[in-house]
Amino acid sequence: MTTQTRRSGTDPGNLEARFGLRIGALLTEQAQHTPHDVTERLRFAREQALARARTSQAATATATVVVGAGSSRSATLGRQPSWLTRFASLLPLVALVGGLLLIDEWHDRAEIEAAADVDSALLGDVLPPDAYSDAGFVEFLKQGHD
Repeated sequence: MTTQTRRSGTDPGNLEARFGLRIGALLTEQAQHTPHDVTERLRFAREQALARARTSQAATATATVVVGAGSSRSATLGRQPSWLTRFASLLPLVALVGGLLLIDEWHDRAEIEAAADVDSALLGDVLPPDAYSDAGFVEFLKQGHD
C-alpha cells in the first residue's frame, strides 16, 4: 500500500469498516420502525442460532481433542484409511528393503569380481602359487629389486 492510498481513505480495510458502520446505522434506524411480532421472531431466531453455534463449537472442540489424541484412525474423523492409503504408506518401506537387497547383491558381486581378478593374476603369473606362501619370497618382495 502506498501512502497516497492511506491518505485518500481508499484502503480496503478502511472502506470495509465504513461500509459496516453505515449498514449498522441503517439497521438500527429501521429496527425502531419494525413491528413487535417481527422483532420477537427475530429474537427467537437469534437465540436458536446462538444455541446451534454453542453446540457446534462444543462438537468441534471434542473432535479436535479426539483427533489430537493420536488414535489409530485417520484424521478424517472416524473413517478408516482406504487400501490405497495403506499401500501408499507401505511403498517407502518396500522401496527401502528392495534398495538394501540390491546394495547387498552389488557388494557381493564386487567382492567376487575382486577375488576373481586376484585368482586370475595368480594363475596367469610365471611363478607357481606355492611361491607366494614361501617366507623367503615374502622377504624378497619386501626388500625390492636392488
